[in-house]
This record gives sequence, structure tokens and C-alpha cells, in this order.
Amino acid sequence: MLLRWKWPLRSKTKSKHMSRKDFGVRKGQLLYWNILSYLFTVYEINHNPQLLANITLGYNLLDNYFDARSTSEAMADLLSTGQTNIPNYHCGRQNSLLAIIEGTHSDTSKQISTMSEIYKIPQVSYGFVSQTFNEKNQFPFMYRMVPKEEHFYQGIAKMLLNFGWNWIGLVTPDSENGERFIRTFVPVLVQNAICPVFIYRSPVLTKERISFEFELFRLWNKVSVLIYYGEYRFFYGTIWLMQAIIEKFIKPILHSFLRNVHFYNTSIDGVYLDEKGELVAAYDIMRWIVFPNRSLGAVKFGKIDRQRGFDEMKFTLYQNVRIWTKRFNQVLPQSRCTKSCQPGQAKVVLEGKAPCCYACSLCAEGTISTQEDASDCHRCPEDQHPNKGRYQCIPKIITFLSYEEYLGIILASLALFLSLITGFVLGIFIKFLQTPIVKANNRDLSYILLISLLFSFLTSFLFIGQPKKVTCLLQQTMFSIIFTVAVSSVLAKTLMVVLAFLATKPGNKIKRWLGKSLANSIVFSCSGLQALICIIWLAVSPPFPDSDMHSQPEQIVLKCNEGSVIMFYSALAYMGFLAAVCFTVAFLARKLPGAFNEAKLITFSMLVFCSVWISFLPTYLSTKGKYMVAVQVFSILSSSAGLLGCIFMPKCYIIILRPDLNTKEQITGKK
Repeated sequence: MLLRWKWPLRSKTKSKHMSRKDFGVRKGQLLYWNILSYLFTVYEINHNPQLLANITLGYNLLDNYFDARSTSEAMADLLSTGQTNIPNYHCGRQNSLLAIIEGTHSDTSKQISTMSEIYKIPQVSYGFVSQTFNEKNQFPFMYRMVPKEEHFYQGIAKMLLNFGWNWIGLVTPDSENGERFIRTFVPVLVQNAICPVFIYRSPVLTKERISFEFELFRLWNKVSVLIYYGEYRFFYGTIWLMQAIIEKFIKPILHSFLRNVHFYNTSIDGVYLDEKGELVAAYDIMRWIVFPNRSLGAVKFGKIDRQRGFDEMKFTLYQNVRIWTKRFNQVLPQSRCTKSCQPGQAKVVLEGKAPCCYACSLCAEGTISTQEDASDCHRCPEDQHPNKGRYQCIPKIITFLSYEEYLGIILASLALFLSLITGFVLGIFIKFLQTPIVKANNRDLSYILLISLLFSFLTSFLFIGQPKKVTCLLQQTMFSIIFTVAVSSVLAKTLMVVLAFLATKPGNKIKRWLGKSLANSIVFSCSGLQALICIIWLAVSPPFPDSDMHSQPEQIVLKCNEGSVIMFYSALAYMGFLAAVCFTVAFLARKLPGAFNEAKLITFSMLVFCSVWISFLPTYLSTKGKYMVAVQVFSILSSSAGLLGCIFMPKCYIIILRPDLNTKEQITGKK
């Protein structure tokens, strides 16, 4: 094994071996740990027969002092033999240069590549050099051993967002790498709504630090967080293969190996070069600690892992690791232009201001934001609604017109009471069916009307309670048919009054049409047409149970969907048409002689009926949720009660309280 140290190598005359003492003197000025790792690696390779059997690696370590001339002299010395730097001239030592390992900045890497590629010598770089080195046509023998920086930048942005820092400063060396960093990293910051307040380019680059000017300290007052991009590696080495016989064949083999390298370390996935020749690896997020003896230590508090099979990275922070020291009073430093928008608020961009300087506005009604600095608010799922702070979605309350609430109890009690009253009136008419007042008012039509009114009151119970398939099918159809029977009966009563008056005139042949058959035909034909409408409705688009998610912001209203809105309003329109005809005929017949004065009662009852249903439409369309059902139930009860009270209450008064008026003479008006 040939061990040769050259430090620094400016010329042949200045070359010398570096002793342990010399190295110890300079170790404070070098990255001592990197050099030791390099020496240890070569030592292990040479002493492990399973790695390179019968092959011994030699090396030179050189310092270029960040100087172009020193770099050129070192490369000339590596490519030459003898005492003078004459490339391609073999005299004296015979060293087979296998590869060059360097960790310099981009300009130096290009300078090394310009000379080494002539001899097709692999150049392995572990420094953050320019992306132009990925162009294999221009740099075919360059191999980068650093991970992809794009994911590294995304990881920094995620860490900044995790701590709520969006107002930062950037410090870079005034070099090609620094400009590349700015070109690549600034768009990533802007994409994540992070504002670089200033970008400071340091003009002086030394081996250990960047010389900061006073301007940087002035800029520091603008932000609390600085991101520094630096090139910290400044030595490079060469590996020598001490078997001249394979010099001719080893370089092509080595190139092939480097292009397909895949080795494993302590990680599960291993480390490898991708199709672009770039290293794919993960990152540890470290916090450096300065101990009282001025030594350094690192605490890992996060990581950025490469996802297996994907070109993405997973960002993780360890919550149980204390990050902030006593210097920060163990409180997260703040570096923002404005305070964070709280959950329940959204950012509002201010005209003329940087994107990071924004205002906060409360989320609109029906929307929420669940995180700080939300760009916009979003709606909750249909079965949920925002809480008062508008930062959380909570389940909506399921509601319907039930028997357990006051409104349902009142309507059900009213329907039951009116049903009992109707039954009582029907019982009176059955008991006194032979009395003149019952006979004079066409008792068969009176029975039909009372029974239809009784069922009308009972249909209200179909609208109260949780909607089900059967109740939804029966609600509107039964209501429409029964109400049509009631209105048809009133219409038949009115027509019979008019025809009876006309039949009293001499020579009029209408008298032969009077009778039960005509009245029953009117009721049957009018009701049959409504029944046909309902049958078509059930066949085409029947009603069904449905959930109304939108009418009430905090409730899910269970209701019956009409199915076909056209058929629903067609049924209502038909009933309205019959009621209008009945009202018109009764109004025209109101001044008939006293024996036929039931037309006055019918006129007033139909006036009440039409008023209720005319006011029903706008009220029904303007209400929402279960109150729409309540409006319809109230309309059914009030209109039916209007018919019952206006037509039958005066008769019941005479039958029960004034039996002296329930005589043939009083009814006919004859004494």
C-alpha cells in the first residue's frame, strides 16, 4: 500500500508528507471528522478481503484553499509523474489514478471536471454543486453523492409552516450555487405562502465561515428566522489503485458500477442513485447544541423520509423532543408579518401588501376552517353544520313534525276535537233525520259531506309523525280525494238549491231532473276525476320519504317528497276550481226566497274555504322544514272547520235549542 499525503500541493517543490504532528496543528482549520471518516473507510476496505481481494487502495489528500490556481496545480500533479507537472509524460512513479472524490463548490468542480474527463476519470462529488452537472452530455463522468435538493427544500418549507414562520430572511454565498439555491428555493417558499423579506448574498467565502457585513445585522432586525445556505466542504481526495496492469480496464468497469450503484446502510430502503445519477436518501432534522466546553452536539427532532416507490417525501417532527432552549425561554420564536388567522377564519389578501401580510375574516355562514391561516373556508358535509366558532362541523339534529313537540300536540289535539265535533253533528242529523230541517237540506248530501269532513280531519294524523313509505303515499292522495268529495257535495247542494227554485216556475221541465241520482252523479263525477289524477300521480311519480338537508342550517328535516310537483299542484288546482265554481253559484243564489236560504250559508262557508287556501299557497312556499307540513295541516283543519261551522252549526242550533223553528211551516215560510 502506498500512502502519500500532500498538504497543500501548490507545486512539486512545496509537496511534502504530512506527519501526525502537522495534521494535529491544522485539524482545527479542517473538517477533521470528514477526513477521519475518509481515512477509516480506505483502511477498512484495504483490510477486508471480502471487499477488494488482492487490491490495495492508496490516496492523496489535497487542499485547494478555494483557489483556482491551487486546484489547477493539484490536478496537474495528479495527472503527471516525475518532478515536474507534465501530463501524459510517464517518468518515475507509476500511480494508477482510479477516481477523484471532491466536495468543493461548483466552480472548482467544473475546473476539476475539465481536466479529469480527458482521461475519463470518474469524479465523485459529495458537495451541493450546480444542477448543470446533471447534464450527462456535458459532464459524463460526474457522479453526485448528495441527495436531491428539491425534496430538501420542500422539507424546509414544511418545517417553516409547522412552526408558523412565513416572514424570513435568506443568506447565501455570492456564487453560482447560491444563485441556484435562490432560483430553486424562492418559488418553493412562494408556493407555500412564505415571504423572503430579504436575500443577502455574502461576497466573502473562507474555509470556515462566511464573513458577514454590517448590512446583514441591520437586516436581521426585520425577521426572527434566517435560512443560511452554505458550502462547507473544502477538501478533496484521490483514490489510487496500485496495480498498473488493470489501469486499462478498470475505468470503464468503474463507470458502469457508479451508474448502477445500489448499496445498503442501516436504513431499511438502502441508498442508491436514480436514473439521473442523483443520490436518493432521507434527511434528519437536527438541532445543534453548544456545550460549556464549546464542543458541539446534535439532537434529532425530526426527519424527512423518502416514500418507497414514490418521488415524494414524508415530513415528521418528534413532539416529545424539546427544541427551544432557555435562550428562547422554551417558547416558540415568532417570525411573521401578521398574526395567524385562527380556526374559523380565512386569510384576506391586502392590496399592495406582500402575500404574507394579510387580514383575517370570519368564515361565511355555513362554512368552516379547521386550521390556522386557512386560505379559504369550506362547507361541512350535508349531514353536519358549523359550530358557533365556525371551526368544527357537528352533526345536524334530525327533526320532523312529531307528537312530542308542542306544535304537533296542538295540531293533533285540534284534529281530534274537530273529528269528535263532526261525529257529534253526524249523530244529531241521524237522530233527527225525519225532522223538516234535515229533510229540506238534502240529508243524503249532508251525510256525505259530514263523513268527508270527518275523514278530512282524520287525514291530519297522516302528516304528523316520522314520515314512512305508507304515510307518504296516503298523505296527499287521501287529502285530495276526500277534500274533493267534500267540495263536490257542497257544489251538489248549491246546484240542487238553484234547480229546486227554477223548478217552481210554471212550465219548467227541470223538476224531472231533481232527485238523488243527480246529486250523487255530481259528487261521483267530480270526485272520480280527482281520483284519476291521484292514480296517475301514484303511477308516474309517487311521493316518498325524503330528508331535507338544506332548508334548516342546523337540522335534517324528515319529510314526504311529493314526487311530482306538477301532479301535486294539479290536484290542488282542481280542488280550487271546484271551490270557485261552488262559490260563484252560491253567491248568485244567495237572494233566493227564504225557503231556499241555505245558499247564503254555503256562500259564507265557501268564502272561508277559499280564503284559507288562497293564503295557503304563499305561506306554504315561504316556510321551510317541518313548518311547511304544519301549514298544510292547519289549512286542512281550518277550511274543514269553516265548512262544518258555516253549514251545519245553524241547523244544529235549531234542532237542539230552537225545536220550535224546526217545523214545515217555518222551513217553507208558510203560516
